[in-house]
Amino acid sequence: MRSTVDATLKCALVLIFSILVVCVVWQVVSRFILGTPSTTTDELARFLFMWLALIGGAYTLGQGRHLAIDLLTLQLSGKRKLLSELVILGVVGLFCAIVMVYGGGQLVAKTLASGQVTPSLQIPMGYVYGAIPFAGLVMIYYCLSFALDLGSGKSRQDDEPAFGPLD
Repeated sequence: MRSTVDATLKCALVLIFSILVVCVVWQVVSRFILGTPSTTTDELARFLFMWLALIGGAYTLGQGRHLAIDLLTLQLSGKRKLLSELVILGVVGLFCAIVMVYGGGQLVAKTLASGQVTPSLQIPMGYVYGAIPFAGLVMIYYCLSFALDLGSGKSRQDDEPAFGPLD
């Protein structure tokens, strides 16, 4: 299942990034060559960048490439190391559940209820903010998946890191 989630996120990130590049290139062309900046692509680029950053963060967590200070974990071994990794996963999962899923979900619900739309695209702002609980749910999935791996005796540190950014 994890490989399916990884592949789906990878495809979503490539698609979002590709659209983002097209939007920014068009913004530059319309502003400096045509003399009339496109407000639509400017707004779309901002929102795509938000989704890209949040989904990219979730994907990075799933690949074990997130920023981590692992001085303590590297010094530990055996059950202490396992317990340390489980506590870290629990704290990350709890943060994602409270702040991203619950808090982000409240933000999405309140924004959708208020009827707020984006100025240029007329998209409900709740859809833009939907990246927060979505990324939180994906991060919780990865935390649970890693915790199950640890419970079965497989350490996350044992995995070899992939070579490229989206390998």
